[in-house]
Amino acid sequence: MRGVAERPAYVVMQPTTLCNLDCAYCYLPLRAANRRMSVPVAEAVAAAANGWAAEGRFSVVWHGGEPLAAGRAHLAALMAPFDPAVEHHVQTNATLVDDRWCAFFADHDMRVSVSVDGPRAHNAARVDRGGRPAYDRIAAGVAALRRHGVAFSALCVVSDPAPEAAAALYGYFLDLGCDVLGINIEEQEGVNARANAHDPARVRAFWAALTAAWRRDPRVHLREVEWTLRYAAAVLDGTEDALLPRQFDPVPTVAHDGGVVLLSPELAGFTDPRYGDFSSGNVLRTPLPAILAAATDTGWVREFLRGVEGCRAGCDYFGFCGGAHAANRYFEIGRFDGTVTNHCQNSKIRLLEGVLDHVDAHERDR
Repeated sequence: MRGVAERPAYVVMQPTTLCNLDCAYCYLPLRAANRRMSVPVAEAVAAAANGWAAEGRFSVVWHGGEPLAAGRAHLAALMAPFDPAVEHHVQTNATLVDDRWCAFFADHDMRVSVSVDGPRAHNAARVDRGGRPAYDRIAAGVAALRRHGVAFSALCVVSDPAPEAAAALYGYFLDLGCDVLGINIEEQEGVNARANAHDPARVRAFWAALTAAWRRDPRVHLREVEWTLRYAAAVLDGTEDALLPRQFDPVPTVAHDGGVVLLSPELAGFTDPRYGDFSSGNVLRTPLPAILAAATDTGWVREFLRGVEGCRAGCDYFGFCGGAHAANRYFEIGRFDGTVTNHCQNSKIRLLEGVLDHVDAHERDR
């Protein structure tokens, strides 16, 4: 991958900065403030998104804060400018999900992803603003989704990648009823300064154990493991170069005020003496396609691309991941042209090694 594509696959929208939870590992800097996106911002994004959707599949991901904290009426007003061809996704903590929200999701053909970290004991970091555990409210929201037949995926943050807990963790999500599961080992980014360095052998064994659990009952699509197996198969076939895109998806994140941050949603809301507010423009002043076309005019983006070339030159795993993510470089190293991060170690290198460990063990046992 070289350079930044001018046409994204999706855009991330922040309908409000507010979140009703106060999770210990959250990266968002403004989650206690209720700064809501205006309809003119959504209209400006829709002017580009509708054209992209007419050319092929295109998605809007409503992210926060907690997107449902914007309220049904306001979220509907923000969605109204988008053509029916645009897919809508929402990432929610599920604590506000009830019968009326389920009807909203169905009426707007909205794809739902729930943030939940496994069984009750695994959700200790997920608390409300009074410090009270949020798990029961999350479970009630999931129950509402299931009661109304709303399909949903799940996103799980793992703070302690313990191999001995992997099978039970996967089993929980089998019972939860989600159709897709994403696993994020906790990242040091944004306002979350908690260390995320782990013993490499332990992380590798976690991914191997999780893969084994999934292989025994693969009813849930396990995002990271399935991608890894696709990559390994492509390497064996000599077709791995076709898996990664030629350029980075710009992943434009449109903040509540219309500011656009590229490549890493986690940078939105932050400022730095060297890089400013990380914004590449504002959709209220500049059309989104023009912002994307000028992506490399942003200094930190150019620095990031130099760092990618460092990864390409020095990392045996580059073909698998395409280079360390921008936000992880910045929040772990303090620059965008560094290379290996703890996130690389936990969620790329050890992931690949752990999945291959399982495959090797499986082949030996046959």
